Amino acid sequence: MNKKFWLPIALLAIFAMVLAACKPAQEAAPAEEEAAPAEEAVVEEDPCMGAKPGDEITLLYQWSGTEEEKLNAILAPFVEQCGVVLKPESTRDQALLDTKVQAGTPPDVAFWNVAQLEQYKDILIPMDTLGANGDNYADFFKDPGTIDGKWLGLPVKADIKTIIWYSPAVFEAKGYTVPTTWDELDALVEQMVANGDIPWSMGMESGDATGWTGSDFIQDILLVQQGPEYVMGLISGEIPYNDAGVKQAYETYGKWASNPVYTVGGAEGTLSTGFNDAILKVFSDPPEAMMVKQSGFAGGTIAAQYPDLVYGTDYDFFPVPGAKGLQGGADWLMAFNDTPAVRALVAYLSSLEGGANWAKASFDLSPNKGAAGNYVDPALIKKGEALANTTGFTPDLGDTIPGGFGSAEWAAIVSYVNGGDLDAALDSVAQAQAEALK
Repeated sequence: MNKKFWLPIALLAIFAMVLAACKPAQEAAPAEEEAAPAEEAVVEEDPCMGAKPGDEITLLYQWSGTEEEKLNAILAPFVEQCGVVLKPESTRDQALLDTKVQAGTPPDVAFWNVAQLEQYKDILIPMDTLGANGDNYADFFKDPGTIDGKWLGLPVKADIKTIIWYSPAVFEAKGYTVPTTWDELDALVEQMVANGDIPWSMGMESGDATGWTGSDFIQDILLVQQGPEYVMGLISGEIPYNDAGVKQAYETYGKWASNPVYTVGGAEGTLSTGFNDAILKVFSDPPEAMMVKQSGFAGGTIAAQYPDLVYGTDYDFFPVPGAKGLQGGADWLMAFNDTPAVRALVAYLSSLEGGANWAKASFDLSPNKGAAGNYVDPALIKKGEALANTTGFTPDLGDTIPGGFGSAEWAAIVSYVNGGDLDAALDSVAQAQAEALK
């Protein structure tokens, strides 16, 4: 064998072995290069909560006509996604709900008033049990629906009442400025009187419910003079209705509601003019009054009667100046049965998507945070901003307090405007309050 040929090869082999001996131990392969463990299954939350196509939900609500059409538009994405079948029934008669409950055949879901949460608290399914997303609601919206520590009602539709309607065109022509404080409102009222204008249209006639507009006005005055905690104390009974703060609010209201200098027709006009007619008097030609304090629905009343008037130019509203928080009404979802389809409905309506779709349908306001920025109607955009920015929301006394208490309040307001003794009227309400809440 040729030694000259093999010598270089041997030297190369020896050199390779030395290099191998000096090389540091090979680093461990990255985790992903090792025998990779089986990937964890990503479990996507079922938006239908186990509901299957064809599952039914029975619904009972007070809406009809265009309101019902708007509700159907809101629920359409939910129905399409989950394939559930809605079985709705519309009625204005609460007795139908009571009859169904007493017969043991309640609807799966009812959209009704906050008083029914208290009435049926022992048989309603808590919202958190059904998977409602409470993070999408401010506490002051959830609190009225929480009974004995249980969240029993989901607020779905709201209307704010702490607003005053007026004509921007008339204000401009007469040199009036929208007030931003209560003192400015009081000064504006006196300026109108001095100019020979009647500041208010305060008609309250509403059949058996005559007095409710007075209750709303007085509650807003209480929000100015006392604040929302005071109002909630009246609702709970912690503050008696004949308290000095209530008397002060009545006296402020009575000055305007009973004097023809301040309101159309004086006391007689306040008691005999229908609440819808009272709205229209501000926007007639010529106007009979400069302002009317009424809920958000007033815009629809004005548009229906005077379709040629333009919102923002011929009619608009401003918040009651100086009020700490807002007064409003709400419709509440309450569930009598716990089924996958009901859970899916609650999950959808309490989601940000549900709130956004409610706003887009222009079905009044939604307390759901997802509604913000999604209103399309100019008036609802303005009201939605007020609702989103408020630091408090007190439910309408008349919608919240038990029946005997509420009817006593309305009767006291009518008596006082008609010249009755205020202390005696408030004492009668305080007695009804104590009996209703004991």
